[in-house]
Amino acid sequence: MVGLSVGEKHFIHGGIAQDLRSDGRKRLTYRPISVETGVIAQANGSARVKLGGTDVIASVKAELGRPNLLYPDKGKVSIYIDCSPTAAPVFEGRGGEELSAELSVALQRCLLGGKSGAGTGINLSSLVVVEGKMCWDLYIDGLVVSSDGNLLDALGAAIK
Repeated sequence: MVGLSVGEKHFIHGGIAQDLRSDGRKRLTYRPISVETGVIAQANGSARVKLGGTDVIASVKAELGRPNLLYPDKGKVSIYIDCSPTAAPVFEGRGGEELSAELSVALQRCLLGGKSGAGTGINLSSLVVVEGKMCWDLYIDGLVVSSDGNLLDALGAAIK
């Protein structure tokens, strides 16, 4: 974990004391949000979310498949996030691949939880058509078009 320098700490404390963020907002003012649905005609569901300067697109494709033999009472969900190299300079080369993997894993945990599935955003049992024989396979793809913070929030909102 990287610590903050003395100068960075003073900058943050000064912003808190003056009720001002570096982008000009007050501490409790949220970024402007816009949501557009149905942006990808070939998907079963899609959305574009703009959260301040962050812009993401998510799509969901549903296919009928066979459940995993170990979990015959659950459907399947695959999540893949791609960070476009044009979204931010740090996404060029391996930086984008690493963040893509981190975001995919984080969203998997947020939306699907652990083995119990308690408190998750997607109930895998609801994806079963015929237990042990047929279920829905959901393929969730996300694209980070531009990044200005709150990527996980924006992607989560676009997926939901």
